[in-house]
Amino acid sequence: MRLAALALAGGAALAATAQTNPGLPATLAWSAYDVGSGGYNQAVAIGNALKQRYGVNLRVLPGKNDVSRTLPVREGQVQFSANGVGGSYLAQEGVFEFGAKTWGPQPIRGLLLNNSDQVLTVVAAKDSGIKTVADLKGKRVAWVIGAPSLNQNITAILAFANLTWNDVQRVDFGGFGAAMDGVINGQADAAFTSSISGKAYQLAKSPRGIVYPTIPHADKAGWARMNKTAPFFFPFMGAEGADLSKDNRVESATYPYPILMTYAKQDNDTVYAMTKAMVETYADYKDAAPGNVGWAVDRQNFAWVIPFHDGAIRYWKEKGLWKPEHQAHNDKLVQRQQVLADAWKAVNAGSHADDKAFAQAWMKARADALTKAGMDAVVTEW
Repeated sequence: MRLAALALAGGAALAATAQTNPGLPATLAWSAYDVGSGGYNQAVAIGNALKQRYGVNLRVLPGKNDVSRTLPVREGQVQFSANGVGGSYLAQEGVFEFGAKTWGPQPIRGLLLNNSDQVLTVVAAKDSGIKTVADLKGKRVAWVIGAPSLNQNITAILAFANLTWNDVQRVDFGGFGAAMDGVINGQADAAFTSSISGKAYQLAKSPRGIVYPTIPHADKAGWARMNKTAPFFFPFMGAEGADLSKDNRVESATYPYPILMTYAKQDNDTVYAMTKAMVETYADYKDAAPGNVGWAVDRQNFAWVIPFHDGAIRYWKEKGLWKPEHQAHNDKLVQRQQVLADAWKAVNAGSHADDKAFAQAWMKARADALTKAGMDAVVTEW
């Protein structure tokens, strides 16, 4: 009996250890994409895992565009964001909507990147006759107001086929969900999305059906044009999502999504705890939403286009995964952010006739500062 009691006590102690909160507050808040998106669904699944494991409540705040997802992080209304390339990379760069006087380059920091088997690309209605990205010419393509990342992504994909927005019919929508609904309802023929989003599945099940315009990996010139506009894309054979599987892949393009990010000012211990919790609860949420497998430790990329937060770096170092080359890359990205911040400060110190004059001054100052520092400006006008 005594041995049995000791065994039970030992088991209880192990269970208690497994449930130990790594330092997260009782209530957490993330911003994420629209309700129904892949990113939102993943955040909800992660929230359930945090609740079950640690008793932590995760409040998910949906945002219809990049600005509405990043603003709550900047203002301290949420600690983190399951954001996209717009709310992370483009916010860091201070371009498009983030080039406005109220924004400018942001000190973005990453925790984890989701690299799943999905693709992030242009999808089209099957009845539109679109099979390759070149077939987008003359078709109705969704433009999402206030979402520079979605629009810039399409710009890059069009560039792959030597096309621009002037070669397609632009149809404006107020958000990601509205854009995909527009394709489903026949108001547009193509839009940018994740293959695992709820809207992608809705399109696939609709009378119009879904198709993924191919982006041939062997077309080196096309990829050079695409990466000049969007360096965060890479070739990928999509195997997860609406009408996709390991036996039915698509030759396409993708990048990490979502990106769990915050600001440099976020408390190191909280960031460390969030990173650790994401890893510790992975088994609990990996099958709970499409694409969650992408949060796995072995799928992390520590040399992407935004720097990692010091709190996250601390955890990755403990895991033995953060190498000197990662730190060197991170330092260069932090240096890039400093170059951008200095250029922004200089532009704001000047006087400008109106917002248009300010925008022109910032575009020039930004490109000049990065070029002087030996860095690629990537986006020079918007």
